Amino acid sequence: MSEQSPRPRKPGKPYRRPQKDPVRILAFEALRAVDERDAYANLVLPPLLRKARDKGDFDARDAALATELVYGTLRRQGTYDAIIASCVDRPLREVDPPVLDVLSLGVHQLLGTRIPTHAAVSASVELARVVLGDGRAKFVNAVLRKVAHDDFDTWVERVAPPYEDDPEDNLAIVHSHPRWVVSALWDSLGGPRAGIEDLLEADNERPEVTLVARPGRSTTDELLREEAALPGRWSPYAVRLSEGGEPGAVAAVKEGRAGVQDEGSQLVALALADAPLDGPDEKWLDGCAGPGGKAALLAAVAAERGAMLLASEKQPHRAGLVAKALAGNPGPYQVIAADGTRPPWRPGSFDRVLMDVPCTGLGALRRRPEARWRRRPEDLDGFAPLQRGLLRTALESVRVGGVVGYATCSPHLAETRAVVDDLLKQYPHTELIDARPLLPGVPALGDGPDVQLWPHLHGTDAMYLALIRRTG
Repeated sequence: MSEQSPRPRKPGKPYRRPQKDPVRILAFEALRAVDERDAYANLVLPPLLRKARDKGDFDARDAALATELVYGTLRRQGTYDAIIASCVDRPLREVDPPVLDVLSLGVHQLLGTRIPTHAAVSASVELARVVLGDGRAKFVNAVLRKVAHDDFDTWVERVAPPYEDDPEDNLAIVHSHPRWVVSALWDSLGGPRAGIEDLLEADNERPEVTLVARPGRSTTDELLREEAALPGRWSPYAVRLSEGGEPGAVAAVKEGRAGVQDEGSQLVALALADAPLDGPDEKWLDGCAGPGGKAALLAAVAAERGAMLLASEKQPHRAGLVAKALAGNPGPYQVIAADGTRPPWRPGSFDRVLMDVPCTGLGALRRRPEARWRRRPEDLDGFAPLQRGLLRTALESVRVGGVVGYATCSPHLAETRAVVDDLLKQYPHTELIDARPLLPGVPALGDGPDVQLWPHLHGTDAMYLALIRRTG
């Protein structure tokens, strides 16, 4: 099936102006920003929604639909691409990206929502007329009518290879992840097919919005007064907004007394804060503090204990975000812009050090679904020297008897245990602490001593944590 060029109107045929649908136009604009500018949907979408609300174009239901269209399309992009590819007569790379975005939005409405078939097709064709022109709209109409013949499960069975022939390629298409990501996650998780399928499916579910009540500044009781708010599962400072909600409208969040923070991120910070020390407990370091969520929680806990936090972030604009997150903290703290691999502080200066290192982010695919399509296996080679350099700094920055927390938002073994094992060989006067008791009540933490959290087991991002004590 070919993508048609615009054709002249037949004489005497009345021209009908395309009907502009603000919801679908906004969703299309968000997808184009993600594709053209490598933007993240969670950063692009909120200002677009605010602008639409300010113009009076949107109500809450419109915003919810636009959000579902954007995130649902991005999460299932790989599967939808395979389906679309079977309906056109050319490689997908030869289909113009804006056309592909309209098609993907249409396929998601047909196969991933309860929107009636005729409405999904007609709305997508009208969108194509507005943003692409009449000729391309006919191409969109023809493709989507072909897609509409079958449901999602039937299409997946048709375009995915049998599991028995190629397990990883089957899972990649069924659950819309790149094959290399499926392989890496399966290696990290281990176990049979059911576990990896549960994990991949969890990556495709919309995560709850989780808030953190910063100690001494807010309480969970205050946050639980919000509509549809529920206690966190594991963190004593967590509150979940079960119906999504708009966290920016929460008073404590607007005032900086609370924040939006995944529960796994909270658990990592709290485990470091509660790890047993030999000696004083007065100076803490967050060595990769941007954008400031963990630093704000650590600073609040440190303030309650009479300790101070130094929050260091290499990028000045991210250091500004950290300063904003910590503003109003009741205890002493300092925010600096510094390269963590060339620190300005003296060795052995801190009692506790958190190093939440830059990584591929494969543990947060629920929140940033487009990241799975951007990352490449070779990205691991780029992060490896930085991750090792930052952990080296952490081990040299902590005093004898102090504790380092090495954390990533990726479960990839090359970014977690491989880094820790390498550095422990280089620093023999160190030992791993069993982190599992420091996450009380959290099940399925494995054999330890390090901890790997999982979306399908814990409802959190796939955060990794190793706690290391310097012994000499």
